[in-house]
Amino acid sequence: MDFDLQWLLFGLPVAFALGWLASRFDLRQWKREQRDSPKAYYKGLNLLLNEQHDKAIDSFIEAVQQDPDTSDLHFALGNLFRRRGEYERAVRVHEHLLQRADLPASERERAQHALAQDFMKAGLFDRAEQAFRALDGTVFDTEARLALLALHERSRDWRAAAEVAGKLERSGSGSFATRIANYWCELALEADARQQTAEADDALMRAREAAPQSPRPVIMAGQRARARGDHREALQQWGTLIAVHPSAFNLVAQDYGDSARQLGDSAAAMERIEPLYRRTPTTDLLAALGRLDDDSTRHRRRVLSHLQHQPSLTAARSLLQLAQGTPLDETESTALRDTVARAAKPLQRYRCAACAFEAQHYFWQCPGCLGWDTYPPQRQEDL
Repeated sequence: MDFDLQWLLFGLPVAFALGWLASRFDLRQWKREQRDSPKAYYKGLNLLLNEQHDKAIDSFIEAVQQDPDTSDLHFALGNLFRRRGEYERAVRVHEHLLQRADLPASERERAQHALAQDFMKAGLFDRAEQAFRALDGTVFDTEARLALLALHERSRDWRAAAEVAGKLERSGSGSFATRIANYWCELALEADARQQTAEADDALMRAREAAPQSPRPVIMAGQRARARGDHREALQQWGTLIAVHPSAFNLVAQDYGDSARQLGDSAAAMERIEPLYRRTPTTDLLAALGRLDDDSTRHRRRVLSHLQHQPSLTAARSLLQLAQGTPLDETESTALRDTVARAAKPLQRYRCAACAFEAQHYFWQCPGCLGWDTYPPQRQEDL
């Protein structure tokens, strides 16, 4: 059968026309999809800004369905799920991103970081630790190590915390010396609890090496010496605090006084503490002087002077204890009355049950949250 060239001449224009129509249809469809996808995204963003989280999630899901290859939409949706507390859905979104073979390395690291945050928020700390460790050497390296540090502190894994903090410091992320010293001090306490003295000594030495100026290792060294009955060593350790960390000395001032009495060194200890008390009069230093001073009348005057210059309930209680069996004079009564009045003043306020706003006067409408009848009709000291 002979082929008629007329059919070819007629078919070519028809095929061209059909191809052109098909391409126009696909182009319009693609443009429509591209137009609809940003609309859904911006709609979701607007709903999110208006705190309409449920509707925002629906809009983002619609945008992801229209453009499943856009990773930014997945990140927005996953982060929104996490903020809403829907951690399982957030994990699924970010795991789906990690499974994509075409995902660039930077986006993969971003998805890994988001997944680690999902696990952290969900309380899945083992999986969070694995996910954060997978970020080692990435642009999220510092953030991952800080998160790991928080995880180790929460789980009280002090040795691992010290290791991570050391890496952070070596990478130039800041100074972690004091935190490292605290970790080794915690390890020393744990070793002492297990009666492993050598291990505790080593941990305390490492704490001092990590932060030579930290007061905690010095305090602990004195406490350990006092516990084994070596009061002279305890005084020597704590004595350095008076010059180097006078504020930290308050934490052991009373123990210092007790150890000095054990050694019969009360007068010398008072000479060391009194200048510090004159510079910064605190109730701990006052109590230490009371333990060292055998003259109760002199200490009573000292407590009265403290009350007159720095009213405190602790000093007031000390004065009452010293005055047992003897009447208070007018000066002492006035000092006690002023101290009690000052301490009771914060308790004489009303507190809103809705927002905890406190006020000296009763309000029917809270000035803080503008709620009505939110104040209990009793003051704080009556509740």
